[in-house]
Amino acid sequence: MHLLDIKSDFNIHRPQKKAVWMDCGVHAREWIGPAFCQWFVKEAISSYKYDSVTTRLLNQLSFYIMPVFNVDGYHFSWNSDRFWRKTRSKHHKSQCRGVDANRNWKVKWCDEGASSHPCDDTYCGPFAESEPEVKAVARFLRRHRKRVKAYISIHAYAQMLLYPYSYKYATIPNFSCVVRRPSSAGISHKSAGASGSSIDWAYRNGIPYAFAFELRDTGHFGFLLPESLIDPTCAETTRAVKVSDRLNDLLYS
Repeated sequence: MHLLDIKSDFNIHRPQKKAVWMDCGVHAREWIGPAFCQWFVKEAISSYKYDSVTTRLLNQLSFYIMPVFNVDGYHFSWNSDRFWRKTRSKHHKSQCRGVDANRNWKVKWCDEGASSHPCDDTYCGPFAESEPEVKAVARFLRRHRKRVKAYISIHAYAQMLLYPYSYKYATIPNFSCVVRRPSSAGISHKSAGASGSSIDWAYRNGIPYAFAFELRDTGHFGFLLPESLIDPTCAETTRAVKVSDRLNDLLYS
């Protein structure tokens, strides 16, 4: 697992600056996720000092970006099973491998929307944070909880913006701040429907702005998004992140 820390010269010597976390590739088969994270890093670096929005964001905020959260699963989806979703951990009591890394967080673990059966795609794992990937990220975010003010997780597909709470139909206290206007990517807002998710964990652990993007498309191509749609998908999502009300709130709060 590799983590990129993007910051400008303007704030490189200001260690207490507010930070944004972004991860991609939690689910192995969602290839557009890692593509977007790489695109975002490229755009941030190449457009800094040339694009006023990017310059303002990088001058005021640090970005922690994990391009591929589920490295082993992602590799397996390229070489063995294109539709593989989970991690690749082994289980003592089952020949089925892997855990759904977005059902393994310590928040309403293994409740609604998760499975206790190792062979299921939504298997929650033998215990919360059983997966080294989840445990490592949770440890990092706990260590930097005073700085990280926004958590963004990139997924596919559905073209939706998901927000806490995922495990129940109830609005969070700062709902009006988190969900204020439609994004420029044509993504609708929706509460998810799963327990043990990363956005719920982030919110419960003091990160006020936590949400997940479900990128293109709405089902025609699904996980098999063609190469021709990578650029427009990444471009529109970058615009949506850059003009996000949530990030602008961080700049001026």
